[in-house]
Amino acid sequence: MSDSTAPGTSPETTPNRHALVTGASSGIGAATVRRLRADGWAVLAAARRADRLEALAAETGCEVYAIDLTDDDAVGALAAHLTETGGLDAVVNNAGGALGLDRVEDADIDGWRRMYEINVLGTLRVTKAVLPLLRAAGAAKGVADVVNVTSTAAQGAYEGGAGYTGAKHAEHMLSQTLRWEIAGEPVRVIEVAPGAVATEEFSLVRFGGDAEKAAAVYEGYTPLVAADIADTIAWTLSRPDHVNIDLVTIRPRAQAHNSKIVRGTGV
Repeated sequence: MSDSTAPGTSPETTPNRHALVTGASSGIGAATVRRLRADGWAVLAAARRADRLEALAAETGCEVYAIDLTDDDAVGALAAHLTETGGLDAVVNNAGGALGLDRVEDADIDGWRRMYEINVLGTLRVTKAVLPLLRAAGAAKGVADVVNVTSTAAQGAYEGGAGYTGAKHAEHMLSQTLRWEIAGEPVRVIEVAPGAVATEEFSLVRFGGDAEKAAAVYEGYTPLVAADIADTIAWTLSRPDHVNIDLVTIRPRAQAHNSKIVRGTGV
């Protein structure tokens, strides 16, 4: 058995750790790539937009892989690529997003379907594909990690949010169930649930490119930024081998709940 399994040993001391980060072309994904590269990880950044990935590679030295995570064959090819290029110690399932703010009676069914496909089935596809690699790394090095970036939307409802909260609740259940199913194996399942995070695209995409609506989400208080979530992800991955951070909920100080944000107080 590797000495890295001894209590008190941190996986960050293990050489040649390899991470896959999905949704890496912007926001939390890109910030996570930057942080893990700064911490010495070899990182494969995966997303649909090759031009943004290439810019991130030039900045950080990460490897890149353009992919549509709704394509089963493409995800299988990604897993094969990882097998050929050194294996995998951690996957950060970050790809996801919200579309619209529709009441249930006005719901855009195609939008709901798209949110479920990206947030839930994308995470499922990637996790299924790379789990054998993580098991192998865990057996060899002491521990490997699945990190799912969900949302505080997975923890409560809010008006207009049923499509997104439903998808994120499902992703939360995926995380919890997987943890139960592989308990005792050298693979940790970690969930990071951010509240309001001001990134360049999340709310802009949600509101179909309406910059005024997107900006209003973050007015009157200090939201989190992508680097805050990347810092949290890096911390969970750096815990000693015997420690599993099941769930981290991280919100701005001004936010007490999905629909409870105190504005205008300077916080």
